[in-house]
Amino acid sequence: MGFFNAINISSTGLTAERLRMDVISRNIANANTTKTANGTPYRRQVVVFQESEQKIPFSQYLSEASKTLVGGGVKATAIVEDKTPFKMVYDPGHPDADEKGYVQMPNVDVMTEMVNMITASRAYEANVTIINSTKTMAMKALEIGR
Repeated sequence: MGFFNAINISSTGLTAERLRMDVISRNIANANTTKTANGTPYRRQVVVFQESEQKIPFSQYLSEASKTLVGGGVKATAIVEDKTPFKMVYDPGHPDADEKGYVQMPNVDVMTEMVNMITASRAYEANVTIINSTKTMAMKALEIGR
């Protein structure tokens, strides 16, 4: 595995975690949205990740080096809606309240979203650290040749 492979793999992690943070931000922004375009409350969204497959020439599969090959990073395959039920909140003065005074609120829990945001942020930072470490190793390797 070369220096550029490590940078490429970490860059896929950066892209995936950035998308995850964008979706989490959208969830938090819509935590109180009781009506969307289709007339229902906002539904929480979740990003689905999948391992990217590394493009490896067939000739490398036959060599001894194939034992050390790793995956090709991560990619976001979908953004799906969370199907948990909406929260029912008693607020008879709300414009969207039903005849009993209950309002259907989005299935977004701000605390859960904040924890998810922290984990996405930490994963993003870890990928940045890997890229910086890889660059440092490459620079040190070039200094050996002096």
